[in-house]
Amino acid sequence: MNTGKVWLVGAGPGDAGLLTRKAEKVLKQAEVVVYDRLVGDGVLAMIPKTARTIDVGKNAGNHTKKQEEINQILLEEAGKGYRVVRLKGGDPFLFGRGGEELELLVQQGIPFEVVPGVTSPIAVPAYNGIPVTHRDFCSSLHIITGHKKAGDDYDIDFEALVRTKGTLVFLMGVSALADICQSLTEAGMEPGMPAAVLQQGTTAGQKRIVATVSTLPDEVERQGIETPAIIVVGKVCTLAKEFEWYEKLPLSGFKVVITRPKDLNSQSAEKLRRKGAEVLELPAIETKVIEENKKLENCLKNLDDYQWIAFTSPTGVRIFFEQMQIFHCDIRNLMGCKFAAVGKGTCNVLQQHGIYADLVPEIYDGASLGMALAENCSPKDRILLPRACGGNMQILEEIRKGPDLVVDDVPTYTTIYERAEYLDEQKLFEKGKIDCAVFTSAGAVKGFAEATKGLDYSLVTAACIGKQTKAAADICGMKTYMAKEATMDSLVDLVIEMKEKKVQEQERK
Repeated sequence: MNTGKVWLVGAGPGDAGLLTRKAEKVLKQAEVVVYDRLVGDGVLAMIPKTARTIDVGKNAGNHTKKQEEINQILLEEAGKGYRVVRLKGGDPFLFGRGGEELELLVQQGIPFEVVPGVTSPIAVPAYNGIPVTHRDFCSSLHIITGHKKAGDDYDIDFEALVRTKGTLVFLMGVSALADICQSLTEAGMEPGMPAAVLQQGTTAGQKRIVATVSTLPDEVERQGIETPAIIVVGKVCTLAKEFEWYEKLPLSGFKVVITRPKDLNSQSAEKLRRKGAEVLELPAIETKVIEENKKLENCLKNLDDYQWIAFTSPTGVRIFFEQMQIFHCDIRNLMGCKFAAVGKGTCNVLQQHGIYADLVPEIYDGASLGMALAENCSPKDRILLPRACGGNMQILEEIRKGPDLVVDDVPTYTTIYERAEYLDEQKLFEKGKIDCAVFTSAGAVKGFAEATKGLDYSLVTAACIGKQTKAAADICGMKTYMAKEATMDSLVDLVIEMKEKKVQEQERK
């Protein structure tokens, strides 16, 4: 029998940036991914399209699958020879029942590995400015499950916990907060001991309520809290206001969706994360090279015929040079050509090949590139335009206004739009869980629309990089905003302005 293997992987507390490098590597190689509710949306977006996903739920009081069923799924999928990733929120061995899932695998001789994850009882307080240990306040940390069946008493020695004088972190205990606080005070804890409830830590839903053991239940009742959340008890909670840092980031508490090409890192996503946003990257755009491209091959073999080569995207640059290698075209054949690029991102990819653009329009869009070429080319110059199949026609219209210019518009790749089955973007927007969608091209808008068919686009607030992108979002019926300049930095500044405006509107209500 061709036996597969199981990787028990900790997904961390929610922030996709806290997924370990090993976990990301294992996830990218998975053939089957078995995941539950506590895995962050940003981590789910990393699941490869080729992997089959199995949602086993594990929502409080509403389990999609019982634990025994989950164990059996892992056994059966590995038994079929698959590389199986059991993706669990936090760390799989900290109240994650990871040990139970391994027992059956061990009995049946199924190979497995454990990839530890960043755990919420340490990470979530850290994101809230609470160090779980501090030499001036405590010398120990104790992590306790706060979950118990209705009507049952806690099987916890609260008196022993109080005697430790350490920081106490209760997981899965918000529904029993009053019982926990009462049990601690009855065991001898001072009613004035600082305590906190921390909601959805490390994500845009992060919220902190700090009070005392005696007053925390009433404060939570008054202010409201959503799960998942943890309870922290100890003097270190008094440091939260002094050490808070996440709330000070300009995009903290803001959840953003970006539609990006598959397998490409999003520069804008990283910039947004550095400003504190929770970024959900949807790989809804896949580019495929046009195979056996005779038209391109003929152009590459006659590069001496061209005075200009114009690129409208970083992808176009990448594929052009890849095809040069495939068709055995010497790089020196380009020495008689000048290069035009639609914007900074395209220029950057050109520079990776040792070429600096001779022409970049002031406004980074196809129409402006076409105008710039028409103004700067000499009469009867020949321009090679390698780009996406079905690209915007405005660039051609503007170029043809030039002095007898000849353009060879050569499709080099096609764009395919797809949907991630394991993420329900429509539900996220309908529930108001997404603050805005960020679009870096009109194609990204189209990819988003294809991936979210059925969504009421009036619910989508869109941050757009330029005129064509905004126009595409307007057609869908989105509430649109456009960056002052067609650059990533200006786009990020726009999102910050949008957040500030939203906060001001909420304060006026």
